[in-house]
Amino acid sequence: MARIYISLGSNIEREAHTRAGIIALQQAFGELELSSVYESEAVGFVGDAFYNMIIACDSSDDVHTTNKKLAEIEDSNGRDRSGPKFSSRTLDLDLLLYDDLVLSENGLTLPRDEILKNAFVLWPLAEIAPGLTHPVVKKTYAELWQLFDKTKENIAPIEFQF
Repeated sequence: MARIYISLGSNIEREAHTRAGIIALQQAFGELELSSVYESEAVGFVGDAFYNMIIACDSSDDVHTTNKKLAEIEDSNGRDRSGPKFSSRTLDLDLLLYDDLVLSENGLTLPRDEILKNAFVLWPLAEIAPGLTHPVVKKTYAELWQLFDKTKENIAPIEFQF
């Protein structure tokens, strides 16, 4: 069983798709640990603000099967892959961590670079896994969040009823 961390984001019907994503992940993986939901501006393109959160759970599947399940959940929630990489989306599920696996193959890189680059990933990850150590930079997520330049993005936790 691997402990996995997933970034969930949505900026199209974001409340509905955030809920649908949580339900689908629970059906696929069982018990979930949820961060707060954060509202953040679009990064890399001009678009509506996103809801973002981190979800931790366990997977009995190998890393590639786990990642494929996430893509299937995105697709079942109307994810359009025909547009540019940075664009609005109904549901975006990114596998951030699979235990402490470090890998880059078949279009999958772990740990995801976004952990160190985006507040909307690092802040909620530091919230639910503050003592967990990044397998490459060897700092905890709490330490990484403390050192992060918080002026780069507009982000704030919001009230969100699950």
